[in-house]
Amino acid sequence: MHCPFCGHEDTQVKDSRSTEDGAAIRRRRVCAACGQRFTTIERVQLRELTVVKMDGRRVPFDRDKLARSIRVALRKRPVDEERQERIVNGLVRQLEASGETDVPSARIGEMAMDALHAVDGVAYVRFASVYRDFREVEAFSKLLTDMKPGEEDAASPLPREEDRRQ
Repeated sequence: MHCPFCGHEDTQVKDSRSTEDGAAIRRRRVCAACGQRFTTIERVQLRELTVVKMDGRRVPFDRDKLARSIRVALRKRPVDEERQERIVNGLVRQLEASGETDVPSARIGEMAMDALHAVDGVAYVRFASVYRDFREVEAFSKLLTDMKPGEEDAASPLPREEDRRQ
């Protein structure tokens, strides 16, 4: 492992811990040349995935891009980071276990929307509004109408209006 500070090739592992429910290993390292410390995370990768974009381009799958999208959708929602990481890990495992190496971007988007829909209705709507690139208010309105009553705030810690009246 090269040191990210000085580029030296000799780094030592000082501490290793299992993280993400055993799906990854977090390693604390120290550079023998400059003495700087840094952390690496090691994950199992079953196969190299390629994302097939809508225009036919092929790009390597980027787990971090998926994680950022999920985090943006869940920003300021009552879903802790550990749960967000489990969502991303679950999506990646599903993709790797599918047996396909070329995965359409539309499939990844739909899987992410399904996962968010099960966790938080507001995050689902946020993700869907960007993913589906709504151009008209009617399309956005249809998405909200298609949701079951109460789904948009299913994960909210606050009681709903009808619950407060009782």
